[in-house]
Amino acid sequence: MASSPMSDLDGPAPAASQEPQDGAEDQPGDPAARVAQLEQELAGLKEQHDNLNSQYMRLAADFDNYRKRQSRDLEDQRLQITCTTLSEILPVVAQLEQELAGLKEQHDNLNSQYMRLAADFDNYRKRQSRDLEDQRLQITCTTLSEILPVVDNFDRARQQLNPQHEEAQSLHRSYQGLYKQLVDVFKQLGVAPMRVEGEPFDPTLHEAVLREPSDQHPEDVVIEELQRGYQLNGRVLRHALVKVSMGPGPAPGSAVEAAEPPAQEQAD
Repeated sequence: MASSPMSDLDGPAPAASQEPQDGAEDQPGDPAARVAQLEQELAGLKEQHDNLNSQYMRLAADFDNYRKRQSRDLEDQRLQITCTTLSEILPVVAQLEQELAGLKEQHDNLNSQYMRLAADFDNYRKRQSRDLEDQRLQITCTTLSEILPVVDNFDRARQQLNPQHEEAQSLHRSYQGLYKQLVDVFKQLGVAPMRVEGEPFDPTLHEAVLREPSDQHPEDVVIEELQRGYQLNGRVLRHALVKVSMGPGPAPGSAVEAAEPPAQEQAD
């Protein structure tokens, strides 16, 4: 191995006890030899530097390749794990989606059945309410229709009675109080009598029993009430029996003219 330059420049250390040889003279070193030696040492250092630099470059390249290969291996491993996980999860996801679709279909069917059932129940409730109301009204109408003849008898008796004595008047007042109580009960139930005299004949409210000519009333006008009619909350409880006008009757001259053709036929 070459010696260091500093040791070469300083020269060999003189021995403390060595005496100069006889006939030898102290001469300075040869500069050319010294330069050649330094160049040789520099060439050796450059060669070492190049070797170290080449080793470093190879080591850096190997490390970079290792890092890239390690990164690819890690990415491949992560991708492999992901693929394995997905391959295990996908059948479960497909099964869950299938079950979800089945549950949605069941939900839609149940919801549709519920909506139809709710609509049917609402219609049934409304129909039942109407039927109960109609039944209640029918029972009320039937009951009141059976009581109305009693009211008619009360009214006719009230018009015909003419008490003279005090005892009869007291009985009459009791009778009037009972009649008024009955009328008040009818009013509370919504029963109202019809006012038909002088009104146009209406077959939905009136029932014509008689028709006769009238000079005071035009045709199809009620001229007399024979039996009072009643309404229950706007609904006909009993039609009024009425006498209806046929309008003014034929004039006397018209009657004679109408009778002449049969006389001529008899003469023929």
